[in-house]
Amino acid sequence: MRRPARPIFLERSSYRQRRIRDAARALPVLGMILLMVPLLWPGAEAAPGAAMPNAGALLYLLAVWAGLVAAAALLARPLQRDDDGQRDD
Repeated sequence: MRRPARPIFLERSSYRQRRIRDAARALPVLGMILLMVPLLWPGAEAAPGAAMPNAGALLYLLAVWAGLVAAAALLARPLQRDDDGQRDD
C-alpha cells in the first residue's frame, strides 16, 4: 500500500499562514463589495426624505476605506514576520 507523498495534516503555523494569505487575497474583493454598497441605497426616485444624505455616504466610504487600511496592516504583520523567518533559512 502506497503512503501519500504529503502529510494529510499541516503544521499549525503553516496552516495559519495560508489562511492569513487567503484573507489578504480576499480583502480587495470584500473592499470592492463594501464600496459598492452606496450604489444600492435608494436615490432621488424614492420617497422624499428616504434617500441617504451625501454626508452619510461619504462618512460610510471613509469608514470602509479606513477599515480596509487597518485590516491590510493587521494582515501584513504576521506575513512579514513569516517571510523574514523563511529568508534566514
